[in-house]
Amino acid sequence: MNIQSKPIGLYIHIPFCAGKCPYCDFYSLAADENTMDEYTAAVMNTIPTWAAKLNRPFDTLYFGGGTPSLIGAERLAKLVDAAFSAFGTDVGRVLAPAAVPRKSVEITIECNPFNVGTVDARFDFAELSAAGVNRISLGLQSAVDTERAALGRKGVAADVTRAVERAKLAGITNISLDLMLGIPGQTLESLKRSIDFCAESGITHVSAYMLKIEEGTPFAAQKEKLMLPTEDEYCAFYLTACEELEKAGFMQYEISNFARKGFESRHNLKYWNCEEYLGIGPAAHSFIDGRRFYYERDLTGFMNRNKPVQDGEGGDFYEYAMLRLRLNEGLKEDETLDRYRFCIPEQMRERAMIFEAQGLLISDVKGIRFTLKGFLLSNKIIGDLLV
Repeated sequence: MNIQSKPIGLYIHIPFCAGKCPYCDFYSLAADENTMDEYTAAVMNTIPTWAAKLNRPFDTLYFGGGTPSLIGAERLAKLVDAAFSAFGTDVGRVLAPAAVPRKSVEITIECNPFNVGTVDARFDFAELSAAGVNRISLGLQSAVDTERAALGRKGVAADVTRAVERAKLAGITNISLDLMLGIPGQTLESLKRSIDFCAESGITHVSAYMLKIEEGTPFAAQKEKLMLPTEDEYCAFYLTACEELEKAGFMQYEISNFARKGFESRHNLKYWNCEEYLGIGPAAHSFIDGRRFYYERDLTGFMNRNKPVQDGEGGDFYEYAMLRLRLNEGLKEDETLDRYRFCIPEQMRERAMIFEAQGLLISDVKGIRFTLKGFLLSNKIIGDLLV
């Protein structure tokens, strides 16, 4: 199937947080109820415009942030309904293609279980489930209180347990937890405690990310005082997480993502497969018809209907290879040939031989893919492979 004929992924950015974590550089800000109402209305007004322009269905819908759950189940349900209404009915110029049935669409909402007023007794998972939401991503980071405190996070592990239970009671059983590796003060034993917590929670997916110190964040200013792990310790955290998660039944399918069979994130796989997606909201990025564009990190500008900024062409072989190599199955020969009408270049194969000899990747008739050890050096290796 040609990429332009496939359903797109739809991403909606909710740029609100109750507080800013010291390591976070995502676009988010505080907001009152009126601002959240106005933003919800602005997104609902923007959706039909894009639906009419693209005339394409979507098969994944992802609410990221910020803290999407902060705006409440009622507003989120309205946005879900607005998306299906616009992309599945007569939207003005032409009749849109038949929408993918709502029950077949993966609909994810990111939630922060520790912030007051998000996932608590007032947050109605049942309302979201009724709207079609079938996947929740919760920010655990760590099941160890002192580590969460080091990250500026609020609450206790029991808050996550309650959130998982409430979601399941509402019929939302596809649940992902975020883990962070390399937290100040973290040890291999405390990391295993967090992984055990994930396994015992009965969830389906884990995203395990290394703590990255981003410029302009409070952590960047405090970097020398944070007692961060050494490079060898970072490697040990990553390898331990991969091994322990696999023991618990979470199979690695991307550098930082692990899932029980059949529960890989379909939306995020669109990014790594270099497939098309539309992003709505300040700081949201899009890739449509071979072009990349994004909305500026400007809430007022978005609500004033500022147009997205064009960001050039996308989707060439080198970009595709860079993204595919993040996946466990790597860059596949047959899929490369089907998409670009040529095989993996011989020069790339020759460079891959050097890293294969070091046990960092495998290059065979199937394609090129990293070993676990290779994932630790993936950025450098990918740069060398794609020179």
